Amino acid sequence: MCYEERAAPKIESPDDVIVKLKAAGLEDSDTCLRRERAGEKSRSPDILGADGAGIVIAVGSKVESFKLGDAVCLYPCLGCGQCELCTTDREFMCAHVSGIGAYATFVRAPARNCFAIPAGLSFEQAAAFPTAYLTAWRMLVTNAELKPGQWVLIADIGSSVTTAALQLAQYLGTRVIVTSHSEENLAKAKEIGAEHGILCANTDFAKEVRLRTGKRGADVVIDSIGGDGWVESLASLRRGGRLVTCGATTGAQPKTNLQRVFWNNLKIFGSIFGSRHEFHQVLNFLKVSRSKPVIDKIMPLTELSKAQQRLKKGNQFGKIVLQMDHQTKTL
Repeated sequence: MCYEERAAPKIESPDDVIVKLKAAGLEDSDTCLRRERAGEKSRSPDILGADGAGIVIAVGSKVESFKLGDAVCLYPCLGCGQCELCTTDREFMCAHVSGIGAYATFVRAPARNCFAIPAGLSFEQAAAFPTAYLTAWRMLVTNAELKPGQWVLIADIGSSVTTAALQLAQYLGTRVIVTSHSEENLAKAKEIGAEHGILCANTDFAKEVRLRTGKRGADVVIDSIGGDGWVESLASLRRGGRLVTCGATTGAQPKTNLQRVFWNNLKIFGSIFGSRHEFHQVLNFLKVSRSKPVIDKIMPLTELSKAQQRLKKGNQFGKIVLQMDHQTKTL
């Protein structure tokens, strides 16, 4: 990982735009990193980063939706553009998916990856929501079909995705339980809508969930940690409940009691990112709800390594955002 001077990108396609980035969001699930961890080959860009926001400074000859000076945020996925998934608005599932390359001062992107920033959001906030809210929306709304009044368990609250899921679940009128190893994170979660917080160190949180739901269990569990907690996440579900996983920060090969799955008619969804249609829905949600992403810390691009160390330690609550300088430096 290094910084270097590069020439600013140029328009290569009539459908391209060039964006001068003002901020980028740091995400542990940057596409290329996630693919490498999964042992897959990806079309990994040499500039990382999926979430960004900035100002349009150049447009291709066929671009009519944006003009110079427009403030935009970026849909975070790029696919091969040719496979069945890409041609049906599912390029986030493409075998060659990559991030947009947002750890830079300038980025070239297809115009269809650019969206107007919702009113009231700063560049930093606009760079904080794309991956987190898109993933949370697909988990809770598309896959889990969450309904008002249902119980939601969010395991290990603190990441940008889990804080986005908490805000979304709270707005939908559900009852939210969160777990964490940090009392501070539990307190912050309650401030933004969690009804119950469970300090999970040396605690059977599945048992605690059933106590708080009148022995019923949660309708939906959001699990982004895997590992030993996976068994408790499954045990926290009521009959017919839904578990959605978007990460495995503590282990990708947890034990699973299949009898619990089929006897209790449980549904398990794997979920990351989402389609452009879902991104439109997220934008509408932000406009209507006036919600703003939770930001943990804002740091300069030059301190990316330090920001990644903070993310790796798992001490954050919300999104870590990078601010760009005015030099043509990229990572």
